[in-house]
Amino acid sequence: MSTQEEVLEEVKTTTQKENEIVLYNDDYNTFDHVIETLIYACEHTPVQAEQCAILVHYKGKCTVKTGSFDELKPRCSKLLEEGLSAEIV
Repeated sequence: MSTQEEVLEEVKTTTQKENEIVLYNDDYNTFDHVIETLIYACEHTPVQAEQCAILVHYKGKCTVKTGSFDELKPRCSKLLEEGLSAEIV
């Protein structure tokens, strides 16, 4: 590995880690409600929201937004207020 590659690798590891909102599947919410809530809370496009809803349904969970904790906290709170199961990791 060259010196330049080592420096670039070091910069990558020292940058701030982004947090993620993970949305979990449940037996209560409809696809439409999940999609509408992702559009509202996470500013997803309808296509993004639908894709996340499908992933959550079939995989059990899906990362729906990444960013700093301070950016994600109000978005995650909106998801929880709407009855969805989500957490910041």
